[in-house]
Parts: sequence; structure tokens; C-alpha cells
Amino acid sequence: MELRHLRYFAMVAEEQNITRAAARLHVSQPPLSRQIRDLEEELGVALFERSAKSVKLTEAGRVFLVEANAVLARAEQARQAVRAFAVQCTGELHVGYAPSLTVELLPHALREFQKTSPGIRVTLHDLSTEEMLSGVRGGALDLALMIQPGKAALTGLTFEELRRYNVCVAVPPGHALAGSGQVALRVLAKEQLVGYTRADYPEYHEWLNALFAPLGRGMRSVEEHDSATSLIAAVESGRGVALVPQSFACFVGARLKLLPLTPAPPAFEVGVVRKKGDSGKAGLEFVVAAKRPVAENA
Repeated sequence: MELRHLRYFAMVAEEQNITRAAARLHVSQPPLSRQIRDLEEELGVALFERSAKSVKLTEAGRVFLVEANAVLARAEQARQAVRAFAVQCTGELHVGYAPSLTVELLPHALREFQKTSPGIRVTLHDLSTEEMLSGVRGGALDLALMIQPGKAALTGLTFEELRRYNVCVAVPPGHALAGSGQVALRVLAKEQLVGYTRADYPEYHEWLNALFAPLGRGMRSVEEHDSATSLIAAVESGRGVALVPQSFACFVGARLKLLPLTPAPPAFEVGVVRKKGDSGKAGLEFVVAAKRPVAENA
């Protein structure tokens, strides 16, 4: 098993189509199909259910995708570390992030930052909101990419908006609402809601209470999860629906349907939190890189 097998597998899982995956990987379709079958033979399990027009992950495939993505991410970190060493890197930037909110923003920011600051090593920390705020305030983190916290939580810190994402209702494809063009708030209030843990994401629960206040009631989560991965799995298995930013579309694929909520609430504001008065050059360069339009990548 080589890294290319994992890259090929991850791309096919994302596209759910061999032809499209081959085009994005710049390889022809027959060799790509052989590589996937070789990987399945080595693992001794079927990773995909195949049809004439698409492929779909099996349960084993879903498990393997999580592990494959982790290996690929670690390999990319190793590549960056070696490149940084090659240019005698002495700087390091510690960045906290919320995966579910920064799935579109973070890769772009890292690519752009690498262009202008190749000598700075970026270390990523997947943390809860409270952990990120504490880390920035205490100096363990140089900055954090997260949803805008409340004013009280920003004592001694600053928040700068980078992106806005519309609020969507995530439902499994077979759900009764899946065929709807949008979901009304009063309809959503009758559904079982899957959310994030109150201890780690208190601002999420404050937001829920404010959202459902016009109906004269609060909205309680029937299940709470500490990560986007487990929340997605819960919704996919039919345990409930979830309110998520539109950026989730980057990694849920066909596993879930994302439907606009009406009336449309204020969008999720995602940005960077830094310590007030911090003038560190690397942190400033990272913010500039994150602000750079995606079109400039071309």
C-alpha cells in the first residue's frame, strides 16, 4: 500500500465516480480502477459498492476513509516540515481550528501562506471553542480559526471575520424533508435535533436558543457530539437532523442533503481570533493569506 493508493481512494470517495476522479487526478480511468481493486484485495474488504454510473462507500470504506485522510494529512505535515527545514526554518505558527467550520477556509489559507512564508512551519490544533480561546489567551496558540464568539468570551482578544456561511439543515437522503427545496423553522422544530456538546460549544447552544425564540420555545438537542465527524454519522444513520454551515458540503458529499433554512437566519461568521495588540508578523501574514480570494489560486 502506497500513499498514491490512499490519494486515489480518497478522490474516488469524494467524487463517487471513477471517471470524474480520474480526471481530477490526471490519470486514465482503467489504471485508477485497477489501483482501487488492488487496494481492496490487499485489505481483504470491498471499499465501494459499484453501479453503472457511480460508486458508493461501503461501511468498511467509510471507516477506511477516516484513516486514509488522517495518513494523508500527516504526510502533508511531514512534507511541509521537510520543506521548512530545507529553507532553514526557525519560525513556527500554532493555529487552532474547528474542522467543520474551516473545511473550505483552512486549506486555502495554508496554500496561500506557504507561498509567502515558506520558512514558517504551521502546526494545527483541532480544538473546541473554549480550548481555542484559552489557548490564544494563554499564548499556546498564535491564532484560532473559529465561529465568532460572544463579546464576553473575547475579553483580551480580537475577532476578524474571514468568511460567512449560510445556515443549512442536514438530513439523510432518505429523510422526509430531503426532497424539499427548503425547511421552515416551524417544521424543523418538530424534528429530533443532533448538535454539539454544551460543555465544548456553549455558543452553539446560545445560538440555538436565540434561533428558536420566535417560536416561544428553545430547541434542545436529543444527542450531543464533540466532533463534526460523529455528528455527520449520527445524522446519516437517521438519529436526527442537524443545523450546519453550508461549508459542510465540502466533505459530506452525497451522504447528507443540505437544505436552506427559512426564514434565513444570520449566516455563520467564521474568522480569526488573536490576542489583542498582537503584532506578530507570521500571524499577520497568515490572516492576509486567508483573506486572499480563492480565484488567486488559479
